[in-house]
Amino acid sequence: MEMVNLSLPAGNQFATDYLSQVDKVNNFYHYSYSDNESYKQRVKELEKRQFMRNELADHIAGYMRAFPQSDKVQQNIARLREDNSVVVIGGQQAGILTGPLYSIHKIISIILLADKKEKELKIPVIPVFWIAGEDHDYLEVNHVFVPGSEKMVRKTYPQRVIEKKMASDIELDKEVFKVWAEKLIKADGETTHSKHLLALVKEAAEASETFVDVFSYLVMQLFSKFGLLIVDSGNKDLRTLEKEIFLNQISQFKEIGEAVSKQQSLVKESGYATVIEMSENPVNLFYYDEDNSERILLTYDEEKQQFVGKDQSVHFTAAELKEIASEFPHKLSNNVVTRPIMQDLLFPTLAFIGGPGEIAYWAELKQAFEQMSIKMPPIVPRLNITLLERCVEADLEELGLELSDVIKSGTEEACNAFLASVSNEKVDLLLTQLKQDIADKYTDLQGEIENDMKGLLPILKKNESLLQNQVDFLAKKVELELKNKHEVILSKFNRIERCIRPDGIPQERVWNVFYFLNHFGLDFLEDVLMLPMEFDGTHKVVKM
Repeated sequence: MEMVNLSLPAGNQFATDYLSQVDKVNNFYHYSYSDNESYKQRVKELEKRQFMRNELADHIAGYMRAFPQSDKVQQNIARLREDNSVVVIGGQQAGILTGPLYSIHKIISIILLADKKEKELKIPVIPVFWIAGEDHDYLEVNHVFVPGSEKMVRKTYPQRVIEKKMASDIELDKEVFKVWAEKLIKADGETTHSKHLLALVKEAAEASETFVDVFSYLVMQLFSKFGLLIVDSGNKDLRTLEKEIFLNQISQFKEIGEAVSKQQSLVKESGYATVIEMSENPVNLFYYDEDNSERILLTYDEEKQQFVGKDQSVHFTAAELKEIASEFPHKLSNNVVTRPIMQDLLFPTLAFIGGPGEIAYWAELKQAFEQMSIKMPPIVPRLNITLLERCVEADLEELGLELSDVIKSGTEEACNAFLASVSNEKVDLLLTQLKQDIADKYTDLQGEIENDMKGLLPILKKNESLLQNQVDFLAKKVELELKNKHEVILSKFNRIERCIRPDGIPQERVWNVFYFLNHFGLDFLEDVLMLPMEFDGTHKVVKM
């Protein structure tokens, strides 16, 4: 296994400018992620704040007891209790079979940055992964893509969930999960690693009760030896620790909303589009209706002076909502605005690992953090990684394609250029001329018929269309014959695209880690973590 670094643009213009540390972008944050001094300043800031370290460590120890452990996990739980410890944190939804590769990339980034900063700062720096178990968009996390003969194929986990339940509350149908996952692994082709992978799936299913549990189990099986700690934002016990923060957010909901709006104005004035959609009179909290298993976004009704859900589905006075926060905090959850604040008040966060989209929306939160009398941590772009199999690398070399070009744009342009180079130009020209000749002759014929046989014009048009369609049919047959003749070469273009930029989308957003676990073993991620990856904004290509 080896790695090369490529200089490529990020997923959006804002993130590209952020990686370049453009001044107008840096102004949206409290710290520069690329400046080592920022982390020393952040540590000093955290030293002045109070955290529920023991309570948090107790909760994490209890939550993680059901999942694979290691001595380093236990050590990190103990180190979290220490007054000078800090964390590197990032999060993602609980995708089936760990979801798209970018979730794995984020965990790798968290672990590597925590290790790097611990060596630099000489204090305990603990990697923490925040599972967005409170999310209720089941359709976004209930599927994976697997390689088909020509393109990636979507495979949906067949367990139906009709209600808008939080992922943490979706019970796992263990038998359905085991059968479905086993079919996926076997369909990929049996390897020397398949038996171990199937055993892991069954083990994870038996140990899990919910959709989030099975995600947590798999993640810890893959990363426990690196001391990763995990929390589930949808866990009721964690909400108990959050109740004072909820009360503070409720008391300042207007000011938080106004702070986001003001910050968004600054972002727009700098020429960037905003990401966070703000409703009128936002509260930036959800209420979880347990009776109907529905998560309801709250807004404030100025006229009634109540916190209300869509279509008045629920309504609370300020006193009632604060009582819920105090007595039943599991009925409240954060949205995109208040989650980062909650995370930062709960954990002594040295740095947050984010993807391109997260980097953009955190820029809109600076004044909201200030409203809560805290600063945003340094926002560190997660590592962008492409996993490159040797057979695909061989195809790239044979076809003379630049890897950087394929990662950015795929192979369509190069494939079309190849087809143009091997096509019979004379045949193509004759077919084009034939279509034009038909059009010209029918135009002449129409001019004659219009004089005294106008009733034939509809038939004339239909007749011309039939002839043109026949020429198009012939042209497609010529194209098909050409593709069949060069099928081997075209299949290489297709394989490259499917592996590196499937359907025009980055690999990390489509591929799932289980394909690579099946082909390269359960410990291949450990080898990835041993590579000399730097947080320098370059794209990492891992050759396997």
